[in-house]
Formats: sequence, structure tokens, C-alpha cells
Amino acid sequence: MFDVILISLQVVLGIIGLYQFGLSLFGMYKKNNKKHFAPEKSFAVLVAAHNEEKVVGALMENLAHLEYPKELYDVFVICDNCTDGTADIVRAHGMNACVRTNPNLRGKGYAIEWMLKQLWKMPRQYDAVVMFDADNLAHPDFLKEMNNDLCSGSRVIQGYIDTKNPEDSWITASYGISYWYCNRLWQLSRHNLKLANFLGGTGMCFETELLKEIGWGATSLVEDLEFTMRCVERGIYPAFNYDAKLFDEKPLTFAASARQRLRWMQGHFTVARRYFFPLLWKSIKERSLVKLDMALYGVNVYIVLITFLLTALIWVDQALLGGPNFSTLYAYFPLWVSFVAIAANVFIFLAAMALEKVKFKKVYAYLIFFPIYLISWWPITFYAFFTQNNKQWSHTQHTRVVRLEEVQSKQG
Repeated sequence: MFDVILISLQVVLGIIGLYQFGLSLFGMYKKNNKKHFAPEKSFAVLVAAHNEEKVVGALMENLAHLEYPKELYDVFVICDNCTDGTADIVRAHGMNACVRTNPNLRGKGYAIEWMLKQLWKMPRQYDAVVMFDADNLAHPDFLKEMNNDLCSGSRVIQGYIDTKNPEDSWITASYGISYWYCNRLWQLSRHNLKLANFLGGTGMCFETELLKEIGWGATSLVEDLEFTMRCVERGIYPAFNYDAKLFDEKPLTFAASARQRLRWMQGHFTVARRYFFPLLWKSIKERSLVKLDMALYGVNVYIVLITFLLTALIWVDQALLGGPNFSTLYAYFPLWVSFVAIAANVFIFLAAMALEKVKFKKVYAYLIFFPIYLISWWPITFYAFFTQNNKQWSHTQHTRVVRLEEVQSKQG
């Protein structure tokens, strides 16, 4: 019976892995039939900030020079429980500093919910709301691209999240590789297949009427995934705009990265518990591949956990118990199948870097450490499973002051 359960789990994981690999192949090409519209939509640009005095000034300069009519967008920085000079820097750049103090309800989800309520009370109402983090830099055409998608009928849009400091350390390089892979072979592939895309926490755009209609309501540790699930459950499918690029600062050290990823995984468990079965049931009832795909994406945290437990079991059996003492799926296939599976995983990341024309030399040198980053997700997810009821938000410090011109010059 144990062997049957073990093999069944491996078969399910294998099918999901093949599905994800097959899906990624549809990101190998990029469609060029996009419609362009004259600037029409007005935007409230929200920036979530907690003690971001070191980096927020660079973003304010960046947002002041977007290639979009100045009368069609305003910037509002949510100075959330700040104890530094974030608000003063924002005001010095002529932007709106919206100060929020609530030590009991901490985190970006609560800050956004508060800011939206303030926004709805203002005399001026906007067609859409765009959200950034304080450490970001936006491509000059970002709002133009959002305008194009809104005019084309999209109601929720995710931009292309790039990395502004991929050469700082092997950790930032690993983040960069992961994001290039996700943008090209997860997000673009879903866009090409007309599936729902998932939100990434920043570089997001929302139609105002939609926010007023369903409310924000996303206050978990992963407010982006939570709002994605709420939308897909209602038949509203977020879109992906490959050309709307923004650049995000990644943690410099493994310790900082582990804390950030632990928070993500804790939040993912919460969202998976809440939305997986309702989405799965709706996908069956409505025969909807879109909802099934998003249900699988939502439950991915459990897939990582089960993969880790199965792998650990096999290693312990081989190393300590003189195994094999139970059956594994690979025992039913020739040895070369294992090597093909490993080669496919290596290929997919290298293919993403080639397709994205990555020119950072240090990143290629850091590739040797990338497997460590990938494997580290296993123990982080395992620990997150046992601490998933911890709702305490943790702040990731941002210190890298980089201008957009620097990032673009390094990219060639």
C-alpha cells in the first residue's frame, strides 16, 4: 500500500511537471500584433513604502519623467508606519505623501486597502490604479503600455518584473534568472495561450471600476496571489504586458532572501487552503482550463513540499537504510530518462536567458550557484508549512540606489 501511494504521488507530480514544461514552450515566441492607443486613461500611481528614505527619491525622479501626459497621472506614496524621512523626500519631489499609522494592521495589503479608501474620497477619480514598490524603477513607456491594455479591454494587468541589481551577488543573480524564466516561460506562455496571468506584487494595474466593484480584500502575506485568485474565481483574468517593464531590487544576502521567501511561502499556504478546492471545483463544473491552471499554480506550494518530502525519503532510504526499500517511478524507466529530465530543467532556464538576451556577464558566472538557490526553496517551504499561521509581516530593507539609465546601460 505504501508503494502504491508513493508511486501515485510521483505520477501526479510527473504529470504536473510535464504540463508545466509543455506550457513553458509556448513562451518561446512573442506575438507582435499589439494595438496602440493614444493616451486616454488617467492613473493614480500608488507606491507602498515603509522606511524607504534611501531609495524612494530615485523612484520619484523616475515617475516624474514617464512618457505619458502629466495631467493624466498623479503619484501617491503610502508612507506606512514610517519612522524615517520617507514622507519628507516624497514631498520634496512634489509628490503626494499619504501618511498611515496603524501598528496593529501592518503590511502592504492593509496599506493598499487603506489608500484605496482615501482615493475614493478624493474629488478627482481615475480610470485605473497602478501599484509599485518604493525600490522600483519603471520604464518610461510603462503607463503607455497600461493605457494600451486598458483600451483593449483588460481590467487587471501585470507588467514585466525585471531586476535592477542582478550582478550584486549570487543571490540577486539567482533572483534575476528566476524572474527572466517566469516572465518569459510562465507569464508570456499563459498570455499567448489566453490563460490567466498571475500578479507579482508590483507593476500591477487595476481598472478603478473593478476595484470599487469587488474591493481590494487582499490582506494576506501574499496580497498579489490572493487578489489573482479572487479575480480568476469571478471570471476576471489578469493579463500580462511583456513591454511594460519595471526593475525591482532583490535582497543581497541569502539570509535576507530566506526571510523574504519564507514570508511568501507562508502566505502561499494560506491562499492555497482558501482557493484551491473552490477553483478546482469551478474548473470541473465550467470545464475551464483557465481556472484549472490557476488552481494548479495556487497549490504549487504543496507540490514543492511533497517533492521535498519524497526526495528526502529517497535520500534517507539510500544513505541510512541500505535501500531501495520501496519503489520509485524512475525504477520503471531506463536510466536515460532521469538524465533527460535533469537536462530539460537545465535547458529551460538557459533557454529563458537566451530568449531574454541577458548580457550581464557576472550572472553567467553565478550560474554555478543557481542550483543552491533552487534547492533552498525546499527547506524554506517545509519550515513555512509549520509556521503558516504566522501572519506577521516582515519588511525587506532596500538600500541600492540605482537610476534607470544605469540599468539600461548594463543591459546593453
